[in-house]
Amino acid sequence: MGEVEDMLKDYEIKKEGEAEILMLASNAVFFNPVQVHNRDMSIAVLRTFVAKRKEEYEELMNKRNNKSHKKGNQVETPVVNGDTALTSQHDEIGVVHEKETNQATNEIEDLSKEETKTPSRKVTRELKPPIVLEALAASGLRSLRYAREVDGLGKVVALDNDKASIEACKRNIKFNGASAISKVEAHLADARVYMLTHPKEFDVVDLDPYGSPSIFLDSAVQAVADGGLLMCTATDLAVLCGTNGEVCYSKYGSYPVKGKYCHEMALRILLACIESHANRYKRYIVPVVSVYMDFYVRVFVRVFTSASEIKNTPLKLSYVYQCAGCDSFHLQSLGRTVTKNNSLKHAPGIGPVVPQECSDCGKKFNVGGPIWSAPIHDQDWVLSTLTDVRQMKDRYPAYNKITSVLTTVSEELHDIPLFFSLHNISGTVKCTSPSAVMFRSAVINAGYQISSSRCNPLGLKSDAPWDVIWDIMRCWVKNHPIKEQPRDSPGTAILSKSPQLEANFSRAVAALSKAQVKKVNRFLPNPESHWGPKVRAGRRITSKHISLLGAEALHGAMSHQDGNGAVTDEPASDTGATVTNEEENEPSNKRQKTGDGEQASEP
Repeated sequence: MGEVEDMLKDYEIKKEGEAEILMLASNAVFFNPVQVHNRDMSIAVLRTFVAKRKEEYEELMNKRNNKSHKKGNQVETPVVNGDTALTSQHDEIGVVHEKETNQATNEIEDLSKEETKTPSRKVTRELKPPIVLEALAASGLRSLRYAREVDGLGKVVALDNDKASIEACKRNIKFNGASAISKVEAHLADARVYMLTHPKEFDVVDLDPYGSPSIFLDSAVQAVADGGLLMCTATDLAVLCGTNGEVCYSKYGSYPVKGKYCHEMALRILLACIESHANRYKRYIVPVVSVYMDFYVRVFVRVFTSASEIKNTPLKLSYVYQCAGCDSFHLQSLGRTVTKNNSLKHAPGIGPVVPQECSDCGKKFNVGGPIWSAPIHDQDWVLSTLTDVRQMKDRYPAYNKITSVLTTVSEELHDIPLFFSLHNISGTVKCTSPSAVMFRSAVINAGYQISSSRCNPLGLKSDAPWDVIWDIMRCWVKNHPIKEQPRDSPGTAILSKSPQLEANFSRAVAALSKAQVKKVNRFLPNPESHWGPKVRAGRRITSKHISLLGAEALHGAMSHQDGNGAVTDEPASDTGATVTNEEENEPSNKRQKTGDGEQASEP
């Protein structure tokens, strides 16, 4: 017992869920406790994927067995190789649902071989447990939690190109006992190369980089098996939300525009980018859950193969016209379908959808995109995940957070892209804002749908056109007069027109969501101050990191530095980062890579 204590004296044990990891005092291996929300959400969706995958497989087997029973022993299934099989399947069977078709094509060869070998009419084949790849493992905590907490998983592969991280990952695998050792394996490798050399091998691929995932997407969409799940995080929200639009275009192939809906636009830009990479390999994506949480966006998409289905991609993408004056926005689809001689053809979208100047306020439009304008959630998946989470409340450290997120997502209008802010449109016409219930009632009484948005507590999604929205505000201002505004302001131009609709603000039954009626918290505050991304592994802390760590953590870390500038063995702070008094712009503070791939800082 004493020997074990001596071995662990230099480490701090971090426990999350059913997994435990050993962390050194230095920040050589990145660990962010804030990402417990991310890991819990991933586990919840992964459990749903395992269940859905099994249901789809059983449904497929039942259909195939029924077909075999009808045709008797003479079942002829053409056996061809590679992409030819996938393409011919989809070209010949156009009536079958896309998910069923794609699930079927992945197993045609094996099933046809079994049918030729076995005289029995009933075709049976065991469903193999899903294989998971975590491309950027760091300490391995996420992989360990997957292995220990998600039932029905097969192998979990953890990758990292940093020696210290892989050593820590292997150490943590051993520390978690036989259950982890039998399922989790760690490899020192470049994730991009590893995924490229293992095409369609993994049922689940998890990308959670420190920053942008753009450089990993091309190889990730090739590594996912047909019908598999790709989970992807992007933490570079300054880029995705419009602060650095040119950088966003270079990384994601889309130009963002600044609007209150910027975080949802970030989700849609990421989805459009993943779809673009997938299309290059005759593949396409189906989003199941897409969320903005804390300081990042996280998407869960299924990947399928179909040369014919990718023709529909332009129908799922749109450009955004954002008014520079009143913040109204309009979407222009990239493509459309045309029926000719009983056949469906694809054609470019018809535009423009807006004039040169905004018809409401007379200002110019900014153009952004293309973004993903199709649904970003599968409501069945969201509800299934939410139900499972509630049944296993004790197994989620971040239960309150992920239930609030999933509850709000489940009540969103899933087929309405982007949203507007009630306070923002009230600010445009310079009036006192109506309550959310009154405004939502007016929209519902006018015959349209409206819901809240997960990305913003004040955000509203509606299928009502902008002339209806502004007519409601004109009626509101009539009953709540405002001061005279400058003639050239957008609000003056909007209010100068007479409303074509007489708004009815009497309370509608559906004005409150089910969550509001049941008083379920939908937007929780951060559990502590400085809740956000921590310092990258290996980087030295300076005064510029005070916004990430807080004054107390920063001073506490520096108090453990000795006179020579070295770090003592005593843990420096909660983040466990190496500390220096030197400024960040000094050459000695730059993070370097050694020849053998190990990441380190110069002394």
